[in-house]
Amino acid sequence: MELLAGQTAIVTGAASPRGLGKATARLFASHGAKVAILDLDPRDAETAAEDVGQGAIGMACDVTDKAACDAAAAAVVGKLGGIDILVNNAGITQPLKIMTIAPENYDAVLDVNLRGTLYMSQAVIPHMRERKSGSIVNISSVSAQRGGGIFGGPHYSAAKAGILGLTKAMARELAPDGIRSNAVCPGFIATDITAGKLTEEMRRDILEGIPMGRTGTAEDVAGCCLFLASELSAYVTGSEVDVNGGSLIH
Repeated sequence: MELLAGQTAIVTGAASPRGLGKATARLFASHGAKVAILDLDPRDAETAAEDVGQGAIGMACDVTDKAACDAAAAAVVGKLGGIDILVNNAGITQPLKIMTIAPENYDAVLDVNLRGTLYMSQAVIPHMRERKSGSIVNISSVSAQRGGGIFGGPHYSAAKAGILGLTKAMARELAPDGIRSNAVCPGFIATDITAGKLTEEMRRDILEGIPMGRTGTAEDVAGCCLFLASELSAYVTGSEVDVNGGSLIH
């Protein structure tokens, strides 16, 4: 069964070959969605779209640039006919300690993760309001819930916690317009961001803290995004869905 037949989705930061965004774009496309992959480099976005297939398109968008977000949303409407789903996946992380976070580190991490989520949401909301329908899925992190993760510094935790607050506030404000807003909180996921940065000892320690005994995959996260994007979650808004193998049970 195609859960997203006839739907159009934007996924930001989706060009990374083994990333959450591309896995989500691929799953959405396999369920009948027309998908727009946004990333900083137009060639990377187009290559990812070709790889996803199913009529996916790729285009450049710097989510920290409000005008670029507005232009990208307008381009998607023009090319694909509408926007039903937005997945705010674009993000960066930095493994810094509290006293080593310089102003430029704070700006970079908060801007891409939190400001980018706001700007891209603002770009699609007017269109969704017109149609009285829409689903926004924001990618947060277990580090927002437990105060730090494996790689992200305190400013990353703060940005991802900010996404949770923004998600819930948007859910409350947008519900009368038929627009749902939910967050996904991945735990430790094997992606390009983490590849090559783990020693065997670190890997053992991480797995000891995960009751399911394995690291997550990008596909594990994509499945939850599909649920929140589709009508299966028609009465779900303002929620945060944990995808962490039981590493944080609360």
